[in-house]
Amino acid sequence: MAGRQENGLDLVLAQPRGFCAGVVRAVDIVERVLARGDHPVYVRHEIVHNGRVVADLEAKGARFVESLDEVPDGATTIFSAHGVSRAVEVEAARRGLPVVDATCPLVAKVHAQGRRYAAQGRTVILVGHAGHAEVEGTLGQIDGEVHLVGSVAEAQSLDLPADAKLAYITQTTLSVDDTRAIIAVLSRRFRDLVGPETRDICYATQNRQAAVRALAEVADVILVVGARNSSNCNRLREIAAEAGRPSHLVEGEADLATLDFGAARTIGLTAGASTPEVVIAEVIAALQRRTPLRISTLPGVVESASFPLPSSLGHT
Repeated sequence: MAGRQENGLDLVLAQPRGFCAGVVRAVDIVERVLARGDHPVYVRHEIVHNGRVVADLEAKGARFVESLDEVPDGATTIFSAHGVSRAVEVEAARRGLPVVDATCPLVAKVHAQGRRYAAQGRTVILVGHAGHAEVEGTLGQIDGEVHLVGSVAEAQSLDLPADAKLAYITQTTLSVDDTRAIIAVLSRRFRDLVGPETRDICYATQNRQAAVRALAEVADVILVVGARNSSNCNRLREIAAEAGRPSHLVEGEADLATLDFGAARTIGLTAGASTPEVVIAEVIAALQRRTPLRISTLPGVVESASFPLPSSLGHT
């Protein structure tokens, strides 16, 4: 952040922000498996999309890989919160790998919905972003024909008969508004289309998106604390920008050095569902070292959801 505001800045925090129940559960799973003495412990893909979380777990002994080919025989293997394809599950079972599944229960719900629609003889449309770990896992969980649609333009050009028997499901971390627009196009084009509207978008994603919209009403500039490869963090930054506010995705203190807030008097701060509180606190502390801050928190949803751990680790 260039310069120093002589009279300080107002820093307004979004509510809610940071970790959601699915992320808490996934990180807890890795920590508990490590604590019970399983070594080595391999995690397929980043447990959640945040470099600090991954580095902290690596320091405790976790090893992160992108393929089961990198996992030695007999090693405890954890599937990330994003979920995996059936092919990955089958390969792990074939090799007899001890598996602990940290797939977010809300992602697992989408898998089940997709399989149910396919079993009804419907062609499934997955609304989501190509290449994202959750999307790759979901595509691999559904038998039969699945079409990936990531934008209104792709929905408009989807080459299927108007009377095709269709169903849609959605990636859990999408923009609610963008998803509604895509569903509206699909609903206009196809007569026999069923789906859960935007209910597949997880409660935490929706709550954080609503909170950043509220933040945009009072802040001159918005900071989203989180990883650049985090879908939910990128959506928050995009929503703030769409609301007409300069918005920046910052992974930590180093990213603040290049930011110039100009004449801004009120900075809004939020964080994605995969961003740990320690990183949020470090960014706030870095801002405080540069200028006096008057810190407040917007009213918002106070989340109380929690998800049980896998039975092999005990329920909490």
